Amino acid sequence: MAILTGKARLAGVIGWPVSHSRSPRLHGYWLDRYGIDGAYLPLPVRPEDFATAVRGLAAAGFAGANVTIPHKEAAFALCDTIDESASGAGAVNTLRFEDGRVIGSNTDGTGFLANLRQHAIDPSEGPALILGAGGSARAVASALRQRDINICLCNRSRDRAETLAAMLPSCTVIDWEARHLAVADHALIVNTTSLGMTGNPPLDLDLSRAGTDTAVADIVYVPLETPLITAARAHGLKTAPGLGMLLHQAVPGFAAWFGVTPEVDEALYRYVAADLLIP
Repeated sequence: MAILTGKARLAGVIGWPVSHSRSPRLHGYWLDRYGIDGAYLPLPVRPEDFATAVRGLAAAGFAGANVTIPHKEAAFALCDTIDESASGAGAVNTLRFEDGRVIGSNTDGTGFLANLRQHAIDPSEGPALILGAGGSARAVASALRQRDINICLCNRSRDRAETLAAMLPSCTVIDWEARHLAVADHALIVNTTSLGMTGNPPLDLDLSRAGTDTAVADIVYVPLETPLITAARAHGLKTAPGLGMLLHQAVPGFAAWFGVTPEVDEALYRYVAADLLIP
């Protein structure tokens, strides 16, 4: 383990609660692997204290921070500058502090695309069917639309899907009940809902109509293999489980804060996955 000095670079993850976050384990692995003089801390911050805490971290010399539930929209509003990724997603999950300014980005979309590539899935073969209409759906949809991939949104509440579709060009919306039939018309199917997460019911989706080249991605990573991913594999489809997205979305922040672009490899996957298997 690296020894901290007075020159240590500091970052962390801000959430409420934050004890569930695997980000400290993930970034801690990279800090040790690359022998970096630095630390990455869990930072539990109540919503009403968020703005004060962020400015305090910047004043205390932190290099930046990740932002998780429920602060992503608050971070978007707080930032002095946001990049295109955050603008498209309407939320911020990564902060950098430079000369007293708070700079925000959203790495969920790039993390999602990197996870597809690692599983030999080419999203350009779209169109894509996205299940869900929350913040993660917007980040994924924005990343796909920036690559001119047509998108169909399907959410249990159609109104939320309509609202999201209005923010992005070339997006259509279908009713939740139509999702089974829609499978046949899409080359990429993405679950951005919490269905299938441990403690929640599984996503009910009939994959029998899927073409042989259809790919299925899930952003849920607890459990490591969701019922959707299990079903997709049973149908012989390409799959991208959610843990890879978590790992890849962390790369840009680590590189900005600690000056090293870390590698997402099998050893990292096993290290983080081992923690997820602990009850």
